[in-house]
Amino acid sequence: AFPAHKPHTMAFRRLATHITQRRDAITYARCITSSTLASSSSRDGDDERSLAERLSRVPLERTRNFSIIAHVDHGKSTLADRLLELTGAIKKGGAHQILDTLPVERARGITVKAQAVSVLWRSDAAGGEAREYLLNLIDTPGHADFSFEVSRSLSACDGALLLVDATQGVQAQTIATFYLALEGGLVIVPVANKVDMLAADVDRVAQQMISVFGVEREEVLEVSGKTGLNVTSVLDAVVSRVPPPKGDLNAPTRILLLDCHYDDYRGAVNVVQVVDGEVRKGDKVTSYVTGQHFEVLELGMSTPTPCEVHSLKAGNVGYMITNVRDVRSSKIGDTLHAFKETVEPLKGFRQAKPMVFQGLFPVNTDDFEKLRAAVDRLTLNDASVTVQGENSTALGAGFRCGFLGLLHADVFHQRLQEEFGTDIIATAPTVPYRIAQRDGTFVECTSPLSIPSGGFPQEVSIEEPLVEATIICQPQVVGKIVELCMDRRGEQLEQTFLDDSRVIMRYRLPLGEVAADFADELKSRTSGYATFDYDDAGMQKGDIVRMDVLVNGTAVDALATLVHRSKAQRHGKDIVARLKEALPRQMFEIAIQAALGGKIIARETISAFRKQVTAKCYGGDISRKKKLLEKQKEGKKRMRRIGNVDIPNETFGALLSNRKT
Repeated sequence: AFPAHKPHTMAFRRLATHITQRRDAITYARCITSSTLASSSSRDGDDERSLAERLSRVPLERTRNFSIIAHVDHGKSTLADRLLELTGAIKKGGAHQILDTLPVERARGITVKAQAVSVLWRSDAAGGEAREYLLNLIDTPGHADFSFEVSRSLSACDGALLLVDATQGVQAQTIATFYLALEGGLVIVPVANKVDMLAADVDRVAQQMISVFGVEREEVLEVSGKTGLNVTSVLDAVVSRVPPPKGDLNAPTRILLLDCHYDDYRGAVNVVQVVDGEVRKGDKVTSYVTGQHFEVLELGMSTPTPCEVHSLKAGNVGYMITNVRDVRSSKIGDTLHAFKETVEPLKGFRQAKPMVFQGLFPVNTDDFEKLRAAVDRLTLNDASVTVQGENSTALGAGFRCGFLGLLHADVFHQRLQEEFGTDIIATAPTVPYRIAQRDGTFVECTSPLSIPSGGFPQEVSIEEPLVEATIICQPQVVGKIVELCMDRRGEQLEQTFLDDSRVIMRYRLPLGEVAADFADELKSRTSGYATFDYDDAGMQKGDIVRMDVLVNGTAVDALATLVHRSKAQRHGKDIVARLKEALPRQMFEIAIQAALGGKIIARETISAFRKQVTAKCYGGDISRKKKLLEKQKEGKKRMRRIGNVDIPNETFGALLSNRKT
């Protein structure tokens, strides 16, 4: 305390009083803020508990599991957004394509991973008074390379919204997904989307759906996913047309494992469908495939934010977290059942069959362990990718990975880079060939190095995979497509008119001709209007040979490919011409050759750097200049014999990323 008679005492007292008042005001504000936050948090907690109770109260007969299937870019994710807004799951005018969560999905504008969400919808469409229904919606990819995701989603559904763009009509992947749904016994709800567009021709598209899918005209719903026009009728149609799940609440518990992903804090998060019985938090479950036991730590549904519930009953689709953090213990398609109970395994779904194989190598060989960890984590989230180790003389240690198609492989590469920061070199894509041995057995071949450079004896043959391709195009480009398919060794099976503006063509093609750039070439020749889909069509004998690329007389294993003999020379000329442009010049001449066994089929030469050794000769006898040139020539020959060409990894990356067949 300061004496009262001193002049500065009052100033200090006023300052102290001001500081005290300021501190009290801040304390009061903090109390009000924390009280408000606590109240808000309490309300949010109450809302979440209320939603969890409402989700759990819906009985099995008022549960609907359905999916949205369509060709790529026909508006599946946009329609899903409108359905979520209409049911109150998300706010209107918020983020677009809420179910596309991966960065690669938002960057490319396509759906890569199937996403499930549970919503509540009050409706009287099934007759009687309005009641609350639990709708489990699954948004699926539309590209042919992700058909495994589609088949996996459909295995958990009882109905499907078959979406067709009213401006484009029925496309190739539309037909493929329709037959997948039909094979699974799903009820089809046909929907014509984008009817608000000026170019929409609803009657023509409806007629296509009637002729191709056998639906009735009055069954086709006309909606706009962009504006929300008539979207309510879609939810009511799901309630009235799609049957409830066929599970039994009183039967022994059986759970189908649909998907699994890794969470840094909670470990393995399993996406499951409870087919029979009920599973509760704290229960012990057993894997039918591995026999491993788990304790259930958390159960919930995606709304689309996670909503924790106490139990999942028959017909519910949700997530389950157990005490096992390792995702390898989760086998996609596995049947989980109650501890110490014997049950019949569920049918599951059709397993993925790799159609394209590539070698993946780190740009820097020291980053192999980083690549291994990234591939392990990513393949746990994508069960359709197969992985095995591979070693290359030129690129070092890496992996041989199998994908469902080139887009699938490209997305996998992009996710490795974006999600894990891993730079890779991908070798040229190959397809799985089959070698018929003398004793009648078969050996699968996924790498060019599995076949001898000189080929097999005559009694050993090679079989190549075939696909049955469906192409839908306009009539005026049929000639260009026939020319393309004939160039790719195709055999025409069928050609019919869908209507006056659409033609369906079916071809049997070698997978090796399709896997590389067939889709790009098809789009180029038809100005982007043709659509393409394919399915497995068995194997046939083919004249397949291994083509090696030699640099300075040494074979480079990373550039070896398997090609049909009739196209080997064309392919060889292309690869040596591009390698000539990619390789840096040396002090000696470099020969780049493409070879089939011991036969050279294409060659390019990179000229050497040359010093002007006669520059010091301003005159005199010509023999002096010839002597200097001969001496230089001998030196170049000696250098070429002992010199090695070091191909940098950046050159491999630039060459292989733009490779053509």
